[in-house]
Amino acid sequence: MRTVLIRLGVNAAALWVAAGVVSGISLNKGDNDGRGTFGQRLIMLLIVAAIFAVVNTVVKPVVKLFSIPLFILTLGLIIFVINALMLMLTSAISDAMNVPFHVSGFKAALVGGLVISFVSWLINVVLPDSLEAH
Repeated sequence: MRTVLIRLGVNAAALWVAAGVVSGISLNKGDNDGRGTFGQRLIMLLIVAAIFAVVNTVVKPVVKLFSIPLFILTLGLIIFVINALMLMLTSAISDAMNVPFHVSGFKAALVGGLVISFVSWLINVVLPDSLEAH
C-alpha cells in the first residue's frame, strides 16, 4: 500500500511539473478550474495521477504489445509516442469525469510525456530505496 501511495505521489508531482512547464497542459479547465483551496487542488491532482496510473497500468501494456514491430523499426523511439497517447487518453478520461486536466494537442502531449518521464525518473533517483521495499 505504501508503494502505491509513493507512486501516486510521484505521478502527481510529475503531472504538476508538466502542467507548469508545458503550455499545452492545463490543470485549470472546466467547472472546477483549480482555484479552490490547497486541499481541493491536491485532491484533484491526486485524482488525475490515479487516472494516469490506471491508464499506464491497463492500457499501455496492451498498446506496447501490439506495437512490437514499431519498437523494432524505430529502435524503441515509439515509446515517446505511446507515452504521449497515454497522456492524451488521461486528458480525455479527465474531461469525461469533469476533472480539470486537459492536454491541448499531440505536441503538448509529446513534450509533457518527456517531462513526466524525466521528473518521475529524477524523483525515483532521489527517493531512498527503503521507501519502496515495503
